[in-house]
Amino acid sequence: MLEQERNDLLMDVDAGTPMGDLLRRYWMPIGAATEFDDKDTKPMVLMGEKLVLYKDLSGSYGLIDRHCSHRHADLSYGFVEECGLRCNYHGWLFKEDGECIGQPYEDTVDPECKLREQSGINGYPVEEKSGLLWAYMGPLPAPLIPNYEPFTWKNGFAQIVMTELPCNWFQCQENSCDPVHFEWMHANWSVRLRDVGEDYVPTHVELDFEEFDHGISYKRVREDTDKNHPLWTIGRHCLWPNALYTGDHFEWRVPIDNETTLSIGWFFNRVPNDKEPYVQESVPHWFGPLYEEDSDRWISTHVMNQDFIAWVGQGARSDRTKEHLGRSDRGIAMIRKRFLDDIKAIERGEDPKAIVRDEKDNQCIKFPLIGSDLMINGYPREMLSEDSPISRSTRQFIFQAGQPPHVTKAYEDAMGFITDKGGLTGGG
Repeated sequence: MLEQERNDLLMDVDAGTPMGDLLRRYWMPIGAATEFDDKDTKPMVLMGEKLVLYKDLSGSYGLIDRHCSHRHADLSYGFVEECGLRCNYHGWLFKEDGECIGQPYEDTVDPECKLREQSGINGYPVEEKSGLLWAYMGPLPAPLIPNYEPFTWKNGFAQIVMTELPCNWFQCQENSCDPVHFEWMHANWSVRLRDVGEDYVPTHVELDFEEFDHGISYKRVREDTDKNHPLWTIGRHCLWPNALYTGDHFEWRVPIDNETTLSIGWFFNRVPNDKEPYVQESVPHWFGPLYEEDSDRWISTHVMNQDFIAWVGQGARSDRTKEHLGRSDRGIAMIRKRFLDDIKAIERGEDPKAIVRDEKDNQCIKFPLIGSDLMINGYPREMLSEDSPISRSTRQFIFQAGQPPHVTKAYEDAMGFITDKGGLTGGG
């Protein structure tokens, strides 16, 4: 268990808190480029800061304070210009770094524009990468957005799924280094939810955790595998500071505030060889529901929906003073220690873990990935008729419920088949 002071230290992300200062040193995915196909502004909260994300007429993105420095009007109702976002109240204009570059009446009566110098607001860099919009809220110079190998893959269909969760980000991220939950939350619980008399799945018999440059890997052996299996020789990766990577998708847990988290996932499916070459013009996005239709019960049919139930079920802020960690939780202990060490590192003026600044190193960040050969070289269509991991995760979208029909249709057109439905349990 943790004492209350350390528990709060790991969870609180407001500006000026140790964890808030640490997380602001990383680029965070905050949305999808396709969100701006039909709008110019998006109000949002990130790490406790009220902001507005916008795309101006030149195609540049900005992330600035939600409220105008004149009389505090809501800039999410402003309108974009060729450069920047203009307040709809009195016309003050702000560029992407928060500088005020226009005050229509004041500029008329004071040609020297003295008031502008006092009227700037916070503004943070935004970049687009792989269909995601990324923001950096920390001290300059900013590091590079990690160019992970999956962002370079070709001939695949990508999609972005977002969900707002009513709980603290850290209990979500701890799940990224908890291999035993796969056995019970996703496998055995799904067996019981299907209720067709199936046996429980093989249990875990050995676990290992290893830190590497970009996170922590976990490895596992089940009763039906051995140490020659990729789950042990390669494993899965908890990426720093707030992501999970399992082979065909990333999941980030982005703090909205101290009791709310944006779950944002980037999912990639390689098309069969007979559908090559395939070029995706843009990456669609959608927002995943939490509740069953006409019910106050949470959806439990899909992988991440099951995770959400576990995370939110701990409360808005998990009380780790009451927990009892076991041997399977060594990865949890490693995550906590690493974050506490990183907080000390930035206090010494050092970069924390996994910051990327070298352009050459960032050309393509590779680490061992289960199934990467299929993602790079593709596979014959016949493989989809087999009972294999590639078939199970390709024949339907098992990760979150609620995929919109237009995204399903685009996916089916890309893959060349009609998808299955029902998630892990055959329902919903």
